[in-house]
Amino acid sequence: MSFYKYKDFIEEGDLVLAFISRGLIKPFTVKSGEFLNTRFGSFEHALMIGMKYGTQMGGVKDRGFIHLLHPSPELWTVSLPHRTQIVYTPDSSYIVQRLGITSGSRVIEAGTGSASFTHAFARTLSDDGKLFTYEFHEPRYIEARRELEEHGLLLNNCLITHRDVCNDGFNIENLPEKFAKNGGLCCDAVFLDLPSPWTAIPNLSSVVSSETRVGICCFSPCIEQVDKTIEALAEHGWTDIEMVEIAGRRWEARKEMVRDVLDVIERLKQIQGKKTQGIESKRQVKLEEESDKKRSADQLDADSALPEPSGKTTKFNPFGKGIRIKEGDEQFNWKQVTKVETEIKTHTSYLTFAYLVPTRS
Repeated sequence: MSFYKYKDFIEEGDLVLAFISRGLIKPFTVKSGEFLNTRFGSFEHALMIGMKYGTQMGGVKDRGFIHLLHPSPELWTVSLPHRTQIVYTPDSSYIVQRLGITSGSRVIEAGTGSASFTHAFARTLSDDGKLFTYEFHEPRYIEARRELEEHGLLLNNCLITHRDVCNDGFNIENLPEKFAKNGGLCCDAVFLDLPSPWTAIPNLSSVVSSETRVGICCFSPCIEQVDKTIEALAEHGWTDIEMVEIAGRRWEARKEMVRDVLDVIERLKQIQGKKTQGIESKRQVKLEEESDKKRSADQLDADSALPEPSGKTTKFNPFGKGIRIKEGDEQFNWKQVTKVETEIKTHTSYLTFAYLVPTRS
């Protein structure tokens, strides 16, 4: 099992993401003899072994079902245990694209936090790239290291370090040979998710590449942090500084019935016709009640039912009431429309980008 190499079938010891409902995805490791218990039933791990990822699995007593999904950075982001605020996919995907991070890039990430973005970085860098991620808070570092090791990222392209980069810098003592380039980190992209990124920026000069352009993104929730970060970037030679905010929204595409003035006229006729017949019907009912007090309630309902005006059959009313009709029904005219949700449901921060261009002698 890997976050950047996919396979078809579930094996013992694999990490599986159980899609329980739209708002609940539960990660777990497949172990024979154990069960996944949910509100929709109990699911035996042993029966999952050999199943294909994406399979819908029924519970032991057929109370409900779940879907067994292969882990990916995007799914991990919405299911991971939160130790800090995390970077969500709308931000992480834009940052990766904006900094030009690809397979083979060398990236610095500080701090690791809940390791949401760490997984996305590792998948993008693949085997050829290298990720150096730093976390100053020891309990979070221990948990993040355990997860990265269980997910197979530390064996390939990820190196996590417990350090306060603002005070102690980014250099790593006894750097493993497979992670070194020109005797050091020599990174070409930097991501800082720190309370005070401006204090870490001066420490980057010794760990970024001196041969290629280096991109940086600072993730800050407050505009005051952005101001100080921009001052520090400009002071240390970073250029093309720009702040961006991602406002992600969902768009719904659907068909809407085309309505014209003839629909209005026809509807008014129907309303007037039913109103007139309703008055006459009530008069008739009153006379019948006076002549025969023993009429049954069922018969009264049947006799007082309102017929359609002018002998016409019920037709779709585009202004509210009417029979149900399938969207796109060829009997009616439709147009394609889109609708955006009114509220933004994604968490975001200010993204400050800049670039360091090497000076040529």
